[in-house]
Amino acid sequence: MTPELAFLLAAGLAAFCVGMGKGGVPMIGTLAVPIMSLVMPPIAAAGLLLPVYVVSDMFGVWAYRREFSTRVLAIIIPAAAFGIGIGWATASFVTDAMVEVIIGVIGIAFCLVRWFGTAGAVARPADVPRGLFWGAVSGFTSFVTHGGAPPYQMYALPLKLPKMVYAGTTTIAFAAINAIKLVPYWALGQLNPANLKATALLMPVAILATFVGVQVTRRLPEALFYRLIVIALFLLSLKLLQGGLFTLLGL
Repeated sequence: MTPELAFLLAAGLAAFCVGMGKGGVPMIGTLAVPIMSLVMPPIAAAGLLLPVYVVSDMFGVWAYRREFSTRVLAIIIPAAAFGIGIGWATASFVTDAMVEVIIGVIGIAFCLVRWFGTAGAVARPADVPRGLFWGAVSGFTSFVTHGGAPPYQMYALPLKLPKMVYAGTTTIAFAAINAIKLVPYWALGQLNPANLKATALLMPVAILATFVGVQVTRRLPEALFYRLIVIALFLLSLKLLQGGLFTLLGL
């Protein structure tokens, strides 16, 4: 397979994952940057995909405009903005290898908690301390990798919101997070004309996938998607963690 074909396949699949995630399919959007990171540096992949996220956000917010938790959004969004600020302030110190390790560790940790953790047997209230912590972590990881979903899930899943309220809250929260990220990404030069041309080609795929994701979320069992997506996230996270560690250790 040529590098150009590999890039096109990865970009198309990543855009589809972005759209499906904005449509409410749990966790699948988290796969986008790991997929693109297989063919380009993670930070560049994050910059390339941000406009795709923002455009598909608009359609996701419209689809879930009546189904969301106001309290969760009021806690998560300000905390995530703080985390984004930390990510912006530390951007010059974070290497591609470090980002790969961050993606890998967060992804693996999330999968292990999902598989072996006991939390979530009883619904938790939407408490402020946990929301501020996980919201800030989500904002930081979303800034550096678009991988804000696993920390967010650490807070949101134990709330046991109704499926569509959970999907709508998640979609609106990350729409706000992605809008906030536009300023620092522009300042860091990640939203350059070359990126915008490439992402313009991916937007139709993401928009179509958003509407597909809404229908899938409404009609099919949620448990099946969690199972398949968490397995995929675990395998991709392992590969990225290995690559990042090998680079940092000079192996």
